[in-house]
Amino acid sequence: STSPGRGGLLPAIRSRFTAAHPEAVVRLRQMGWEDSTAGLADGTADVAYVWLPLPDAGRYAWTVVAEEPRLVALPHTHPLASRPEVDFADLVAEPFLALPPEAGVLRDFWLALDERRALGAGPARVGAEISGTEETYEALVAGLGICLVATGNAPLITLGGVTTRPVRGLTPSRYALAWRREDEGRALVRDYAQACRRATAGG
Repeated sequence: STSPGRGGLLPAIRSRFTAAHPEAVVRLRQMGWEDSTAGLADGTADVAYVWLPLPDAGRYAWTVVAEEPRLVALPHTHPLASRPEVDFADLVAEPFLALPPEAGVLRDFWLALDERRALGAGPARVGAEISGTEETYEALVAGLGICLVATGNAPLITLGGVTTRPVRGLTPSRYALAWRREDEGRALVRDYAQACRRATAGG
């Protein structure tokens, strides 16, 4: 559901990487939301574009590609949709759409459990679990809950009947290129990460 091509970033990384390794073949695959490591944990991916935090974070290294505010997505008929900005404290009692339990700490992040604890609020009330963008949109339109979304992903779900609003009191989301620490000595992994750093920095 996430485009690593924000602002032409993916083509910029690919061109830098293939200039250094013209013999290499880069295959881009989309992974389900159940695996928040996007194939790193089971070895089906060598590098992955992921949202932080990662489970078992000590296994991985990463470079942050983008840092974006978290917005709240809600039906346009929701009472809070009329506000230009929302306090997170006004959201804690709402039913939330949640990633699958297998997503672990990433599920917790998008339910804003740290911010809930800081407010002394109870656990999140889950209105429905979602495993893809279409499910998210349908659940929002059906009024099953609200959800947090990165600013760059808002256009994917703000179709008819859904809107987003800025939220005060939330840390931003971080989108990163990650790899297994044990692979840091592999030239292709190291050089792809370097191409990502250069493209992100505009170098």
